[in-house]
Amino acid sequence: MSELADEYRLEYFEEEGFVRKECPECGNHFWTRDEDRVTCGEPPCEEYDFIDNPGFDEEYSLEEMREVFLSFFEDHDHERIEPYPVAANRWRDDVLLTQASIYDFQPLVTSGETPPPANPLTVSQPCIRMQDIDNVGKTGRHTMAFEMMAHHAFNAQEEVGDAYAYEGEVYWKSRTVELCDELLESLGADITDVTYIEDPWVGGGNAGPAIEVIYRGLELATLVFMCMEQDPDGEYELKDGNTYSFMDTYIVDTGYGLERWTWMSQGTPTVYEAIYPEMIAFLRDNAGISHTDEESELVGRAARLSGNLDIDDVDDVEAARGDIADQLGVSVDELRDLVEPLEDVYAIADHCRTLAYMLGDGIVPSNVGTGYLARMVLRRTKRLCDNVGVDAPLDELVDMQAERLGYENRDTIRDIVRTEVEKYRETLERGGRRVEQLAEEYAKRDEPIPTDELIELYDSHGIQPDMVEEIAAEAGADVAVPDDFYSLVAQRHDTPDTGEETADEADERFEDLPKTEKLYYDDQQRTQFEAVVLDVFEREEGYDVVLDQTMFYPEGGGQPADTGTLSTDDISVEVRDVQIEDGVVLHRTDEDPGKGDFVNGRVDTARRRQLMRHHTATHIVIHAAREVLGDHVRQAGAQKGVDSSRIDLRHYDRIDRETIKTIERVANEIVMENTSVTQEWPDRHEAEAEHGFGLYQGGIPPGEQIRLIHVAEDVQACGGTHVARTGDIGAIKVLNTERVQDGVERITFAAGEAALEGTQENEDALYEAAEILDVSPEDVPATAERFFEEWKDRGKRIEELKEQLAAARAGGGGDAEEVDVGDASAVVDRIDADMDELRATANAISEEGTIAVLGSGASGAQFVVSVPDGIGVNAGEVVGELAAKVGGGGGGPPDFAQGGGPDVDALDDALEDAPDVLRQVQDA
Repeated sequence: MSELADEYRLEYFEEEGFVRKECPECGNHFWTRDEDRVTCGEPPCEEYDFIDNPGFDEEYSLEEMREVFLSFFEDHDHERIEPYPVAANRWRDDVLLTQASIYDFQPLVTSGETPPPANPLTVSQPCIRMQDIDNVGKTGRHTMAFEMMAHHAFNAQEEVGDAYAYEGEVYWKSRTVELCDELLESLGADITDVTYIEDPWVGGGNAGPAIEVIYRGLELATLVFMCMEQDPDGEYELKDGNTYSFMDTYIVDTGYGLERWTWMSQGTPTVYEAIYPEMIAFLRDNAGISHTDEESELVGRAARLSGNLDIDDVDDVEAARGDIADQLGVSVDELRDLVEPLEDVYAIADHCRTLAYMLGDGIVPSNVGTGYLARMVLRRTKRLCDNVGVDAPLDELVDMQAERLGYENRDTIRDIVRTEVEKYRETLERGGRRVEQLAEEYAKRDEPIPTDELIELYDSHGIQPDMVEEIAAEAGADVAVPDDFYSLVAQRHDTPDTGEETADEADERFEDLPKTEKLYYDDQQRTQFEAVVLDVFEREEGYDVVLDQTMFYPEGGGQPADTGTLSTDDISVEVRDVQIEDGVVLHRTDEDPGKGDFVNGRVDTARRRQLMRHHTATHIVIHAAREVLGDHVRQAGAQKGVDSSRIDLRHYDRIDRETIKTIERVANEIVMENTSVTQEWPDRHEAEAEHGFGLYQGGIPPGEQIRLIHVAEDVQACGGTHVARTGDIGAIKVLNTERVQDGVERITFAAGEAALEGTQENEDALYEAAEILDVSPEDVPATAERFFEEWKDRGKRIEELKEQLAAARAGGGGDAEEVDVGDASAVVDRIDADMDELRATANAISEEGTIAVLGSGASGAQFVVSVPDGIGVNAGEVVGELAAKVGGGGGGPPDFAQGGGPDVDALDDALEDAPDVLRQVQDA
C-alpha cells in the first residue's frame, strides 16, 4: 500500500460499500462498488465503452453541459464566479498560461495570504495545456484548449485560528466524492460502473491525495486534496522523489473536463465531433475527406482503441498504431491512410479554438513567452491545413471559434492571424536554405538530423519537422522526429524568464525595523516633512538611513527614486537614491545624519514634479494606444525619467507615423480635458471583478488591498506618484518609435517641460538641415529626397564603371600571371583597388572559365579567390592559406572566398606562393 493509502479510506467509501482493488494491468489501486470488477477501467487497461453508447440519459452541447455543472453546484451552496483569462501571467509571475482552475487562486489564496472570491465556489475555467499538443487528434480525447469545470473549498485547521485569510473547514474528501457521485447520478450515469483511481498529486511544491474518476473507459474528473507541502524533514516521500508534510491549510481542488462530459453524453467516435461538430464537418468537406460505410465502421472501431496512442503512456506511437491495426485486422498503412487526415482535421479545429482563446484574451504573437506559444500553435495549424488540403484562410477558421466563444475583438484576431501567416511565409523562405545546408552536412556524416537541431530549426526559422524530412530526403539525410516534438519545443518557452534571484546579505539588517510610513501616498504634491531617524547603516559608499516616515519615493515600477536632502540643526545630508526592502525605505546619503535625531526632509521639487508628469503620461499613452490600436495592446515594460520616458507595447505590427500622430493626439486631448487623477485602495477581488486583469499593466502588486490610479477612463494598479490633474502634465510629445523585439513596439515620449525641449530640439535639427541644404524648412523633405536619388544614381554609375574596368583588366592581361593548375588555368595578380573592384574583377575572370587569385594592398593585405563551376579547387581553403601568410584569416564557400591580414609587406610573397597553394589544395 502507498504511504498515503490511509488518506483514501473515506467514510463515504465505507458507507456506500466500496471495495479497494489493485488493477492487474497497470498496478494502480482503485475503489469500486462492483466487487466483480477486475481492472481500473482506464485505457489501456480497458477501451472506451461509451462510443455509440452514451453514458448519460440526455445529449448535451458544450454550453448546455457547462450550465448543468455550474447550476448543480450553485444548488449545493457554491457561488459561481467568472472565469479568468487563459494568460495566467496577468495575475501571477511564475507561469504563462492557465492550465487548471486552481491557477486562478495561486499563489495568494492557496497560501492563505488573501481570501478567495467566494468559499466554496464553482467556475468553468478555459485552460491551455501545451504539453498535450502532440496528443491532440490522435487519442480521441485530448484537447489542448479545454474548460476545466471545478468546485473549490478552502479550509484551515481549527487550531491555527485567524492566522490565515480563511478559517475552519467548509468540506473535505468524503463530501467531494459524494458531490461527484450525485452529479453523475443526476445525469443518468450508472454509478456502479464508476471507478475512483488513487493517484497522489504533486506540483509547485504542494501535494496531496488525488482521485481520478473513470466512467466507461474515460477519465471525467480529477479530485485533488491539496494538503501537503514540500519539506526536507517530511515523513511522506511521493512520486517526485521529494518528502512532504501536512500543512495548516487544505484545499479541495477539483477538475471536471467539460469536453469529456459533453462527449460522454453524445458517444461520438471522438471528443472532437462532440464539441466542434460544425467545424469538423466544414473541415472534412473542405479537405474532401469522405468515407464509405465500411470505412466509417472501421474508423469507429479504431476510435474505441485510440486511447492507446497517448504519448505519455507509449514509447512509440507508430508501434502502438500497428498494434491497433492488428486488432482491427487491417494493415497499418491502410489504417494510417484512413485516420491521419482525420487526426489533422481534429487538431486544426482544436488549435483554432486555442488560438481564439489566446488572441481573444489579448496575447500577441512574438518570440518570447505566451507570444511564442501562440505563434507556435498558429504555425503548426497552418502546416496541418496545408498537409490535409484545407484551403480556407486560417483567419476565417480561427474566427469560427472566436465567434462561438463570443469574443468581441474578432476583427483584431483576424488581423493578427493574417499578419502572422505572412510572416511565416517569409520565415520559411529564409529557413529553407538553412535546412538544405544542415541536411547536406548530416548526409555526409551518414547520421540522422538530431532532435536538438530540429528544435533549433523550429525555434529560429519556424521550420516544422515534416518539412525538414522532405528537404532532407532530397539530400539523402534521415530525420529522427520524436512523437512529442511540439511538447519539447513548448517546454523551452512555457515558463516565464524571471531572471536569477540573488540573495542580499543586507536584508537581515532590516528585519527588526518597522515598515516605513509612506507619506507620498497621502499627499503626492507635498515635498517637505519631518521624521525620526530609526537607524543608520554604513555602506561601501555612504549610508542607508531609515526613517519612521518619508515623502521620498523609492525606485520602483519603472519610476526612478526621488532625490533631495535630510537636515538637522547640525548637518544637511544629500539623498542620492532611495530603495525599499520588505517595506523599509532606505535613504542613501553621503553622510550620517545621526541615529535618533529629528530630520527635516526636502524632496527635489522640480525632479519630483517632472517624474509625476511622466508617470501619469505613461498611463495616458498606453490608454491612447489601446484606443487607437485595440484592446490587445498591453504594457511589456516601461521606464520613467526626467527628460523622457518610454513604454513598450505588445502589438502584432509596426506602428507607422500616421498612427503615432493619432495616439499623440488622443493623449493630448486627455491632457487638455484637465481631468482629475485619483487614487483608491479597494479589495483586490472587487477591483479585479470590476476592471479585469488589465489593471496589472505595470506588474502584479501583493496584498488584499491594491492601489488603483484613475486617469480619465484608464484604471491601473500602480504604486507611483502622479499629478493631481491631467492638465498639470502640460503636453505629451512622442519623440521616437522602434521595434525592440518581434511583437513589442517602444514609444519614447516627453511630457511637460521635456516635451517643449524635445520639440525644440527637433525643430533645431530641421532648421540646421535647411541651412545646410540652402532651402526653407518646409522644402527639406523634397530636397533631401532629390539628393538621395541623385546619390543612388551616382553610386550605380560608379559600380558600372568599376565592372567595366574590371572586365578590361581581366581581358587585358597586363602584369597578371597565368599558371596551370591541373586541367585548369589560374590568373594570379595584384590590383591595389578596393574590395568591390577586386570582387568584380575576380568574377569577370572566373566567368571566362579561369580561376582568379587577386590581391590588394589598398587597405591591409587582402585576397579574393573566384573558382568557376566544375573545377576541383576550394576557394575558401585557398584564401585561408594565403591570409595566414599575411597574419590574418578568411574563408568562404568553394566557389568564392575572401580574407586578408595586416602584413602588407608579405602580400607579394604570398601571391608568388599562390600557384603552389592552388596545386596543393587540388591534390588534397
